[in-house]
Amino acid sequence: MDGTLVDTEVLWWETTTEVASGLGYALSDADAGEVVGRAVSDTAAHLVRAAAGVPDLSAVADALTAGFFRRVEAGAPLRPGARRLLASLERHRVPFALVSASPRVVVDSVVEGALADVPFAFTLSADDTVRTKPHPDPYAAAAARFGAAPAACVAVEDSPDGTASAEAAGCGVLVVPSLLPVPRSPARVFAASLEEVDLGVLRGCATVDGRVPVSD
Repeated sequence: MDGTLVDTEVLWWETTTEVASGLGYALSDADAGEVVGRAVSDTAAHLVRAAAGVPDLSAVADALTAGFFRRVEAGAPLRPGARRLLASLERHRVPFALVSASPRVVVDSVVEGALADVPFAFTLSADDTVRTKPHPDPYAAAAARFGAAPAACVAVEDSPDGTASAEAAGCGVLVVPSLLPVPRSPARVFAASLEEVDLGVLRGCATVDGRVPVSD
């Protein structure tokens, strides 16, 4: 969702900057790996470590969730090519779901707002599995709900953590980077934008029968 379908990674960065400032810590590019694409709990833990003398992890996590939700509620624009690709999936009756590391309250806000007309089969948030990205749990759970092998599923991701999650679950992965670069590997297919992606590209990412695609 964040950074892939909707342009919310900037909103998450703004939220984290605001919360960090309130803790007396100045966020910088050096913190990007602990913020972009990370779950609330991971970023909160990073801020607690970075801001000496701040022991209340739950309060920091709550502040991050509230700030992010407030910004998302104000409007989350779609990423280029997202609406066309989603419409194509719907038109060709390809089932698709939303798998996010954001809290349920944020996922619901986006799905009821910017993505209100999109017929997702279901949505999974960080609250729906014991572990979220970069662990395989979210994508493994999504494949199970589809009744499909992970190798028959393709995940579209923008971040290192999301990509690692999908890959660990055994899904094919199409990477469309947003704020952070994603390391290349033979199992990952890359596109500069969703505007370059169609059903043929997605089919080429599947790892069914052990066939792993080779990236350009």
